[in-house]
Amino acid sequence: MTSVGSPLLWGLFALVIAVFLAIDLGVFHREAKRVSMKESAVWTGIWSLLALLFNGFVFQRFGSQKGLEFMQGWLLELALSVDNVFVFLVIFHYFRVAEEHQHRVLFWGIVGAVVARGAFIAAGAALIQRFHWVMYGLGGFLVYTAIKILVQKDEEMDPSKNIVLRLFRRLVPTSTHFDGARFTTRVNGRLMATPLLAVLVVVDAADVMFAVDSIPAIFGVTTDIFIVLTSNIFAILGLRSLFFLIAALVQKLRFLKLGVAVILAFIGVKILLDHFYKIPLAASLGVLAGVLLMTALASVMFPEKKQVESGFPDPEV
Repeated sequence: MTSVGSPLLWGLFALVIAVFLAIDLGVFHREAKRVSMKESAVWTGIWSLLALLFNGFVFQRFGSQKGLEFMQGWLLELALSVDNVFVFLVIFHYFRVAEEHQHRVLFWGIVGAVVARGAFIAAGAALIQRFHWVMYGLGGFLVYTAIKILVQKDEEMDPSKNIVLRLFRRLVPTSTHFDGARFTTRVNGRLMATPLLAVLVVVDAADVMFAVDSIPAIFGVTTDIFIVLTSNIFAILGLRSLFFLIAALVQKLRFLKLGVAVILAFIGVKILLDHFYKIPLAASLGVLAGVLLMTALASVMFPEKKQVESGFPDPEV
């Protein structure tokens, strides 16, 4: 397992991310408020610009191969993470989370996701370094996942059946009412969790499930631990602000799952063929970008004739 990141570079990267997160929450979102489309667009642009600037640094410092690996990893994680948006929407509707509190949940949810992704990546890197054949297992798993996505029927997610939520309700005393943007509250002098904390737990649990697919996919692009982690973090940090932009559009991207399946299958086949033929990075990046573009264009050109509105169950918390 390789890594182009020195301890100093790791430290600088962590510092930059921490500073921007602190500015986001501590300055611009100190008080609970609804995130406007304009503000969301600005922050989406900021995170995308930071990712591209970092990509330029990688190109200049470590060469075109690492630069292409980062770009492909970043785009791949963005594509695979867009499905999270729909899941987050279902969760927010189920718990009836006010729009002004959604940013706080997403912020801390993404912080939790960064920690979880880091643990997943570290574990995956250790396995691959010790048992290289694991890569072929990951390749087969990605192809299997792609086939599963294509053949499975679309089913509405029901958060009440989530095992993590059930355990949380059983183990953690939870109030029946929200207390603004707080995750805990006191009821008759007793410290209890609010429904907002339950939302945060379910959001983080959902991201862990998505990581099961996305982490093997990124290792199919590169095994450089620094590139894997940085591209992953930039993607999920950008997704938080992107959520408010694409929340109204995600259900209209009818071919999104097809595109994701094609991308996963391509990465899986790429891993399996790596011993016999190495697909050029530029070609691989072109396939990924092309599939995303065609998916978006096809969704716009051939929209569903009937948009069925999803019904959400009443919250039980």
